[in-house]
Amino acid sequence: MTLAIPDKWVWDSWYAHDGQHWHGYFLQADKSLGDPALRHWHVSQGHAISDDLVSWDYLGTCFAPSAKPAWDDYTTWTGSVVQDQHTLWHLFYTGTSHSENGLYQRIGHATSPDMHNWTRVDDGFCLDLHGVHASQYESEHRINHWHDRAMRDPWVMKNPDGDEWLMFFTARASGISEVNAAGAIGYATSSDLYNWTLQPPVYCGGFGQLEVPQVFTIDGHWYCLFCTAAEHWSTQFSSTSEVSPRTGNHYLIGDSPAGPWRLPEAPFLDGALPAYRYAARVVDEHTKPKLIGFLDQGDKNFGGLLLDPVPLQCKADGRLALGSTES
Repeated sequence: MTLAIPDKWVWDSWYAHDGQHWHGYFLQADKSLGDPALRHWHVSQGHAISDDLVSWDYLGTCFAPSAKPAWDDYTTWTGSVVQDQHTLWHLFYTGTSHSENGLYQRIGHATSPDMHNWTRVDDGFCLDLHGVHASQYESEHRINHWHDRAMRDPWVMKNPDGDEWLMFFTARASGISEVNAAGAIGYATSSDLYNWTLQPPVYCGGFGQLEVPQVFTIDGHWYCLFCTAAEHWSTQFSSTSEVSPRTGNHYLIGDSPAGPWRLPEAPFLDGALPAYRYAARVVDEHTKPKLIGFLDQGDKNFGGLLLDPVPLQCKADGRLALGSTES
């Protein structure tokens, strides 16, 4: 069965395993809003648990925007959850403020001992596009050029080759003439999960935005999953793709978590028009990889629920494909 909440729309999700159960976190908004396009600005985070990634028990709201005034008093969007060496759980999330009309996105940080009741670290603010590498990003909102100042969807993981923590996020690179070629995967590092240093983007190109990045490894290959819309395909990617532009999920292949990353010579992984599955995540990647995303279908027919996981296969040449058997 899917994860559907009768009175709420559900969309972007992320997952963590506590050793016994899967914990699913997701963006949610009340259907009483009437128009699903309004969900982005009336959002909270929901929490559910599962033993099999198919049957879910909804536990309710676990996180929401701060009281005004605050840097995250408008929205608390997509993030990720990790556990530190002391067994404390950490939530990294996207925040925006009313004072900036939600146009500037920043990264926030909260912790929890039980994976449900989250407490912001100080005021929650964690990372912005500041520092010596900020000039490599679109660090200011380019009005009439792009719809926001992008810095969202943090994916945090332990560096498999060291003691530091790595953060990847949706961003845009500076100095790119074509609007739809400036989408970037931003990058930051930390020794303790509390203090972060902005690094140069690890990838740029192909699309106007690469949303909801997730970095993982399968069979010795490194991947960065992302989602994007048909209208955000670059001229070059559109001209070389085996299919016409569509909305959905695709991936980069890399030599390590920090790259270098490249678009594969492979068909777009999981796309459709109208959009079907969006903001997908890979779960169970070390045993039986699966892809979970939400049912989209556009705002007019918005699905607003999490779809059942579908098998993800890694071919011998490193390409990914949906399905249960290799072809």
